[in-house]
Order: sequence, then structure tokens, then C-alpha cells
Amino acid sequence: MSAGTSIYPTPPPVVAERNLSAPQWGMISFLISEVAFFTTLIVAYVAFMGQDTVGPTPSEALSLPLVIGTTICLLSSSVVVHAAQRALERGNQGLFCLLWFGTIVLGIAFLAGTAYEWRELIFDKGLTISRNLFGTTFYTLVGFHALHVTGGVTAMLVVLLLALRRKVTHENQTGPELVAWYWHFVDGVWIVVFCVVYLTAVGGGG
Repeated sequence: MSAGTSIYPTPPPVVAERNLSAPQWGMISFLISEVAFFTTLIVAYVAFMGQDTVGPTPSEALSLPLVIGTTICLLSSSVVVHAAQRALERGNQGLFCLLWFGTIVLGIAFLAGTAYEWRELIFDKGLTISRNLFGTTFYTLVGFHALHVTGGVTAMLVVLLLALRRKVTHENQTGPELVAWYWHFVDGVWIVVFCVVYLTAVGGGG
């Protein structure tokens, strides 16, 4: 064995841990509180399901075709915003702006579909928030989710404007990252709402 050669294996290089920043911890705390908020609304919806003596019931009022379309838009937007983040990390500012704008468009499409669905429910099906327990819990749950989507779209518009002014770049991407976390959360909540509200209605729940 030559001099200076060790019989012991070389340890792997030490990789520095990535500590979360104060804004990241703040967003995590906020999202945890939002989990509790939406859990309360979903539990309330389930608790009052099937207790109405006045129609329309979920199975009579709700239909899947439109909601499937809006759901595809919202879930697709999570993929697009993730791609936008990766583009920003690579320093591709133009692609980031394009994909970020695409996410905004998909979010607006979801909100437009929700508004159209509500118009049909109110004017064609006679379902208002004060009509019965289903109307109260449905509009409260879906309405608060739509409000959160609106907040997300607004935040994304602000980020897009900042990016166009070169104030959001590869070196300064905390804002887009936190907004993307929020957007993924909103999309995740919708998956639960879709299953609890719409799939149970099609299955005869309520």
C-alpha cells in the first residue's frame, strides 16, 4: 500500500442543510390554519348531508360535466405553475412569465365555470344559500374555495407584473415560490371538495 493511502472509505461530502426562511415558515403556518378552516366547512357539509326536507337535493341540483371541465383547468394549473417555477430556477424569465400567465388564465377559467354553475343553480334549479341546508353548506364551502382561488389569481397577477419589471428573477424568487405553495394547496382542497360534494351527489348522496 502506497504512503498516504487510507484503508478507510472516504466519507461522502457534507451537504449544507436548507433551512426554511421566515416567509416560508409563515406560509406553512398560514396553510395549516387553512387546513383547519376547510376541514370545519367540509365536516359541516357532511354532517348536514341528507337532512333537508325541502329540495333541491345535491343529486337533483348538481351535475358533473361542467365541474369536470373546471376541475381539469384547476388541476392543470398546478402542473403549469410548477413548470413556471422550474423555468425561473433555470433563469428563463420569458418562459416563466408565459407559464405564469397560463396559470392565471386557467384559474380565471375555473372561476368563470363556477360562476356559470351558480347561475344555473340559482335561476334554473332554484338553489339559493337560504333555500335549505344543502344550499347553505354548499355555497359556503364552494364559495370560500372560490374566494381563495380569487386571492391566488390576484397574487399571481401581482407576481407577473413584478416579473415583467424584472423585480422577480432567478435570484429573487421567494414570492413566486410562496404563491405556488398556496396555489397547490387550493388545488388540493378542491380535490377533496370535488369528491365530497360532487361525486357523492352523483352517487346518490344527499
